[in-house]
Amino acid sequence: MEAVKRLVDGKPVVIFSKSTCCMSHTVKQLISSYGANATIYELDELPNRNEIDKALQKLGLKPSVPAVFINQRFVGGAKEIISLQVRGRLVPMLMEAGAIWVWKTH
Repeated sequence: MEAVKRLVDGKPVVIFSKSTCCMSHTVKQLISSYGANATIYELDELPNRNEIDKALQKLGLKPSVPAVFINQRFVGGAKEIISLQVRGRLVPMLMEAGAIWVWKTH
């Protein structure tokens, strides 16, 4: 869990992903569509991928990606992020974290 904490520390939005995962791609696109510049870690490209994968699974994610942290707090996977989006809570969380500053609704 320490490896995950170190990677998340001090960053407004962190997404653990796998480059071949379609749900990871969807979550990354959704968050970036608001102008947030998330720190993205592709597990399949990290040397300590097994350690990080196990730590993410301990948080209750199966599969372990995508795993999203906003404001250094674990938010969840694709289901939780899409649920926040549908309920109109994703943008306020991104703003609170300092990941985006301005959001204009139409």
